[in-house]
Amino acid sequence: MGDAVLMFGMGATKAGTSWLYRYLAGHPDCHLRSVKELHYFDTLDFGNRAGRAKALRSRHAELAGRRGGDGATRAARMADLAALADLVESGNDDAYLAYLNAGRKQERLVGDMTPAYALLSEGRLRQMAGMAAQVRFIYLMRDPVERLWSHVRMIARRRSPSARDIAGLAGALLGRVLSGAEDHIAARGDYRAVLGRIDRALDPRQVFLAFSEDLFSGAVLDKLCAFLGIGARSADLTRAAHVGVPVEMNAVQRAEAAAWLKPQYDFVAARMGRLPAAWEANTVGV
Repeated sequence: MGDAVLMFGMGATKAGTSWLYRYLAGHPDCHLRSVKELHYFDTLDFGNRAGRAKALRSRHAELAGRRGGDGATRAARMADLAALADLVESGNDDAYLAYLNAGRKQERLVGDMTPAYALLSEGRLRQMAGMAAQVRFIYLMRDPVERLWSHVRMIARRRSPSARDIAGLAGALLGRVLSGAEDHIAARGDYRAVLGRIDRALDPRQVFLAFSEDLFSGAVLDKLCAFLGIGARSADLTRAAHVGVPVEMNAVQRAEAAAWLKPQYDFVAARMGRLPAAWEANTVGV
């Protein structure tokens, strides 16, 4: 069967990783488990193995209580959740690799799409880079203002008792982020910090950096497939994943966010040599 390429999808949050996971999960050269975000390495680093395992078993019990729908799909998902809970509790890297490869036949790639891995230490990234003969890392970047607003809306929806409260909660949450609070949201889009760790820890030949705005073009997707060692395959480039609640930023919010995020725009422009047109539009007047 041969060894598979080991792929880590590291984010950024709300930058297209769910769409990319679905694309790769449906690719005949890829073998991905039904759980998109495994959160194995961040759970190890942040000492929350018991809590993560408990959450996975709660999700398993929830699915077990459901009726109707596709029973086979639900059963496969439950099996993946149960095995992942055991894996997280074990904290064993060999068991992690076995989990990724379980059920694989001739597929060329296995992987784990967990955006939170972008926050891992350089030491952990180096360790991950040596876990297989061929290891590949993917880091997607979305326009900083759009990514932040999408992330804010996602958190607001989770905290809101009613969808009618989303706009007000999102606005208040954005204000907190811009004032220096809710730093977990800002950290997920801190391209300067993440790329610094990536550059120091990883061989550039192992890393694929891309703008999510460019990913939905066939040319960039073909380059990604070549990087991963899988065959080029067309995709539905119009189907978005996990689209948030449709709340628009007002002009003041957008201007304040763009000004606050200007260091990110400047860093990425210098690091990548260009910015997509959508990014440029948010920097006008900043």
